[in-house]
Amino acid sequence: MQSIKLSILDQSPISEGQSATEALRHTLELAKWADETGLERFWVSEHHDTPSLAGSAPEVLISHLASHTKQIRVGSGGVMLTHYSAYKVAENFKLLEALFPKRIDLGIGRAPGGMPRASYALADGKPRNVNRYPQQTDELMMYLYDTMPKDHPYYGLKATPISDSVPDVWMLGSSPSSAALAAEKGLPYSFALFINGEGGEAYMSHYRQRFKPSPYLKSPKTMVSVFAICADTDEKANYLAGSIDLNLLRSAQGMPSKGTPHPDEFSAYRLNPFEKKSVDFNRNRMVVGSPKTVKEKLLRIAEAYETEEIMLASIMYDFKEKLRSYELIAHEFKK
Repeated sequence: MQSIKLSILDQSPISEGQSATEALRHTLELAKWADETGLERFWVSEHHDTPSLAGSAPEVLISHLASHTKQIRVGSGGVMLTHYSAYKVAENFKLLEALFPKRIDLGIGRAPGGMPRASYALADGKPRNVNRYPQQTDELMMYLYDTMPKDHPYYGLKATPISDSVPDVWMLGSSPSSAALAAEKGLPYSFALFINGEGGEAYMSHYRQRFKPSPYLKSPKTMVSVFAICADTDEKANYLAGSIDLNLLRSAQGMPSKGTPHPDEFSAYRLNPFEKKSVDFNRNRMVVGSPKTVKEKLLRIAEAYETEEIMLASIMYDFKEKLRSYELIAHEFKK
């Protein structure tokens, strides 16, 4: 198996008893570490009306992170395009690209990134038109590359600033429809295994088979994002993963979150049979274990998805344990 590129998706999770400011400081510290370690890219997410996650405006956070790093690509995982004007998103990311040439990624998606009330508030009371997403994607690329056709009502409109390069655009998704759309548009595709633990291999295969070369990309380009929890032993890693086990369980049950819980909370929690099945099912979205175990699992994912890049996401109560997890994985892959 060829070497695998490692990247990070950070959602700026807030642990119980922690502030959003602390969580964002941890995101910056992690980005600096990833930059110094030589990871491929560092993405941040977009979540609205979500008290347990601090990342609500990736374009703002990207600017901060890129200004404190030197070489790693920094981007969005992702911008929820259906909330916004494609023109404004193009301008935001063209400005970022002008500030940090050839270091900016624009990952786009159509998920709401929050509950319906947030979607209505973002659109000033109007319903979100998901059906326009393919058209919005086309418009975004036209603005980025200045290829608006003459019959378009906005022909001649420029997305500024004009610079020598444009951000790399990735289509994000966790469904067959997102894979099909990425193939049709000739864009790189990032599959969110951490969101959907089933069917991804088939979706990725469909993407590669149906891929249409475009002015932006000549052949398929892929990445898989997965939750990863690593510790010195399998036992400790499974203990630390209890925080996200409980997080996902509470979310599925509609319970309000006070932030990422301490793993002891999950250890003391008595699962009923239904909850036990739910926790086991959610583990399909995670890679948990010692460095050797995690590496083996990640290599199997890369082989199954036929991808050369894995993006790791981690939600843990203790940031020191989280950073240690990434350090162990990075060290194992350098062996």
